[in-house]
Amino acid sequence: MAITKMVAKRTTCLRRGVGAVLVKDKRILATGYNGAPAGLRHCEEVGCLRENESIPSGTRHELCRGLHAEQNVIVQAANHGIAIDGATIYCTNKPCVICSKMIINAGIKKIVYDEGYNDPLADQMLVEAGLEIVRLNSP
Repeated sequence: MAITKMVAKRTTCLRRGVGAVLVKDKRILATGYNGAPAGLRHCEEVGCLRENESIPSGTRHELCRGLHAEQNVIVQAANHGIAIDGATIYCTNKPCVICSKMIINAGIKKIVYDEGYNDPLADQMLVEAGLEIVRLNSP
């Protein structure tokens, strides 16, 4: 998790720094943090759309320039041809429902996270899919 927290420091998001690391067979496969797509200006440069529009945290995920760390780590693995089926994803925050659906379809089998994120639909889908979910720092 220390590596995941270090990856989160690369964020370009003005609201929340999140990191994700994919691991399989005790090897790091890929890392990701939240920020704008490659080649596009980051929120640090153009401001936060969500903040400017007063969009509450946890809602309207599509109204953001950035990708979530979990999305970026899956994309990075795909870009480099790295198979992640059966991997564990370490996240600084519990994944939202959008990321949870991607995690399920990517074949990731375990989520280890540090901080909570209230998303009941994500919780329901992850349980239904049979993923192992571990919170390191219980409230």
